Amino acid sequence: QVQLVESGGGLVQPGGSLRLSCAASGSIFSINAMGWYRQAPGKEREVVAIITPGGSKIYTDSVKGRFTISRDNAKNTVFLQMNSLNPEDTAVYYCYADARSSKSNILPYWGQGTQVTVSS
Repeated sequence: QVQLVESGGGLVQPGGSLRLSCAASGSIFSINAMGWYRQAPGKEREVVAIITPGGSKIYTDSVKGRFTISRDNAKNTVFLQMNSLNPEDTAVYYCYADARSSKSNILPYWGQGTQVTVSS
């Protein structure tokens, strides 16, 4: 099994910054794409950013130029640097990884979620 543990959420004022981290642990054989999704109250979960093992990145349009995704392959960790935050970014942010464990083929794994609230 693979576990994802997020950290770094919280309350921030508009225009502020937060950095989310997500560490994968367990019987990991390999990890493919990692990324971040978010779900705001009353809305569906949406992709925020994805990064491949080689470093290719995609972002949803609303965060381009403000958010930066990165990863440390040696530590099985993915980060999301969020700048110029606005109230529309308020949501629960979920870490995601396509991972292969020692006992299974590639499966999707999710973290428990971390709350990000942007408010004055």
